[in-house]
Amino acid sequence: MASAIVVKTPGELRRICDDARASGSRVGFVPTMGALHIGHLALVTEAKARGGFVVCSIFVNPTQFGPNEDFARYPRDLAGDVTKLEQGGVDVVFAPDARAMYPEGEATRVRVERLTTHLCGPHRPGHFEGVATVVAKLFALVGPSVAVFGRKDYQQLAVIRRMAADLLFPVEVVGYPIVREPDGLAMSSRNAYLSSGERTRALALSRGLAEAHLAHARGERRAGALRALAEAPVRAAADSVDYVTVADPDTLDPLTDDANVGSRALVAVACHVGRTRLIDNVVLGEDPPPRG
Repeated sequence: MASAIVVKTPGELRRICDDARASGSRVGFVPTMGALHIGHLALVTEAKARGGFVVCSIFVNPTQFGPNEDFARYPRDLAGDVTKLEQGGVDVVFAPDARAMYPEGEATRVRVERLTTHLCGPHRPGHFEGVATVVAKLFALVGPSVAVFGRKDYQQLAVIRRMAADLLFPVEVVGYPIVREPDGLAMSSRNAYLSSGERTRALALSRGLAEAHLAHARGERRAGALRALAEAPVRAAADSVDYVTVADPDTLDPLTDDANVGSRALVAVACHVGRTRLIDNVVLGEDPPPRG
């Protein structure tokens, strides 16, 4: 197992990535906030297959957390994360502090319109602006590359793809399928917050999505019927529900209950189980059924 280079400064990361490309390597990039699990390591494997020279960032980005969200308690384990990344064959770990990414006097934000209007957008004001801003900074540092993101954060992936295209970043943005536990729960760093009972209740998300997936596979095309199937288990198990939505998978615009879906449709869920906010989704007609 080779040791990864741990880099703290933006300038050093840019130099290393430039050197890797100069030597003939394609750079694969996986941005994370740490607290890594098997799902993150699957992204690393994909980046290595596509890029060869792999950079992983670990940065808990303060600008994407709202005032009542979990920035202070977000799990952090840099030493453990570096060990996992070394085992996964990562070449460089970029672990800056907030001052490196947001220097004194900084006053710039990146905002992506339309794609942030629905789903998590209204429930997390400023969140996607923070995400787009920090990812733009990371893309500027890493340079030409292939960047791999998980599809569990489906809206985030759509926002980043739009941002990269609009700002002409020389980055290929790849979405990797959701990695799930054997019982269907989508892997997330926030799952560590769940008590045993809460974790059992959290299975309602994948169970509802699986019901909608089965109905769609059997020919159901009424958006309201599909939404109701996904929503019923979530309403019964969650402490609060932000949304259960059937939407266009490309524009993310919600479909009314009386609309008919096409061959593809996004079903997305966000709710709180205990104090923990969980999200999950499935693209009907495209993704395999969630186990659950």
